[in-house]
Amino acid sequence: MPITDRTRKILWGRSGNRCAICKNEIVIDATDQDDESVVADECHIISSRPNGPRHDPSCPADKIDSAENLILLCRTHHKMVDDQTTTFTVDILHQMKANHEVWVSQKLKKEKKYKPVKLRRVKQNIPDVLSRLTTGKEILDLVANSMAYAFDHDELKSQEEVDLVGGFLQLAQDWGELSDILEAGDRVQTAYELTASLQELEKAGFFVFGGREVQYLEGGIHDHATSWPIAILRVLRQSNESIMHVNLGNIAGRNSGQTS
Repeated sequence: MPITDRTRKILWGRSGNRCAICKNEIVIDATDQDDESVVADECHIISSRPNGPRHDPSCPADKIDSAENLILLCRTHHKMVDDQTTTFTVDILHQMKANHEVWVSQKLKKEKKYKPVKLRRVKQNIPDVLSRLTTGKEILDLVANSMAYAFDHDELKSQEEVDLVGGFLQLAQDWGELSDILEAGDRVQTAYELTASLQELEKAGFFVFGGREVQYLEGGIHDHATSWPIAILRVLRQSNESIMHVNLGNIAGRNSGQTS
């Protein structure tokens, strides 16, 4: 009876892709030009052939191709154990097989298990209110060096509004992602362009509010939490009832507000 697929899976799984003697990997990685190379054999401890290594006529036929009678060896050690049958007896090979499978199991259990990667929010880092942004510099300072973006807007009523609001938010995100490579002069020019976009939004009846929330990235290969700043932008209609107007009469020439 030939070796079944199930038996092969058991043998290779318990052997951990390693030769039971030298512990070397027995599947060599593919190259740019060639496929993987398998440099191992599924070796019989007791041969079914009368003149084969360690043949035992009393061994039941249905046990010959069982997982218990197979050991995974690199081709060098396969030839060695079949040439040196006096040294590598049935009992010795059974013991080597058992020792190797225990070794594989223990190695896998010792492998460090990483926690799932996740973002953790911290209550005190969640903004209570979002401040109204009136200059491009404020927008650029907010989105610069952010790891993620939380953008939202009121329901839009025309394609013109879609183009206006969508273009502004995309511009803010693009400059946020490029902020770490902007030279001083580029930052000035970018802030100017963002101010122009803000003014267009205000003429169309929108205000922009923003804030920053620092979350923490945890898990994976790192044993410590990594700060994960998120830029928050909200484009709201000037008539939106969630906007809380604040009297800033002591600041001449400037209107402001907040949104919860």
